[in-house]
Amino acid sequence: MGRPKQLLTHDGRTFLRRAAETAVASGCQPIVVVLGADADVLQRETSGLPVQRVVNGRWADGLGSSIRAGLAALNNWDREGAVEAVVLMLCDQPFVAPAVINGLVVAYWASGKGIIASEYGGTLGVPALFGRRYFAELAALDGAEGAKRVIAAHTSEVGRMAFPQGASDIDTPEDYVQLQRATPAQPS
Repeated sequence: MGRPKQLLTHDGRTFLRRAAETAVASGCQPIVVVLGADADVLQRETSGLPVQRVVNGRWADGLGSSIRAGLAALNNWDREGAVEAVVLMLCDQPFVAPAVINGLVVAYWASGKGIIASEYGGTLGVPALFGRRYFAELAALDGAEGAKRVIAAHTSEVGRMAFPQGASDIDTPEDYVQLQRATPAQPS
């Protein structure tokens, strides 16, 4: 992108602020926000929100290191092992809403499946919910490996939740321009 994509704006908020607010509005607790490069600047984007911020000093190693950092922070907070599951989401999927996160939780309880993944564009991915029994496997992800590896390794244990808008993933300047064109300007 040539700049931190977390600071790109959509609907009047940065991607990071919007994602954190979405997580808060879902009602899930606790919320861990993993920051990497430019963490000092990014921390301000979550100020005033009831979230725990963790800085992944190994962010250059890839997504797996961020997942590990988030799970380590969660485990430090949850010494009793009371957290049953974790929802992983990224800030570059601008159409994730509280209802999407809550849908994952409802599907988890209703289906008895250990993983609930969003289904879009012919694939399964995040946002996704993982039961506690997958925490160690998520924490073992290496380099650029993300949660899709764990999803793919346990296909019989995965429930699917349709989320067609999940295919909107802002990875390039062109993606961002397309998002801006497709979204009507909000009145001030």
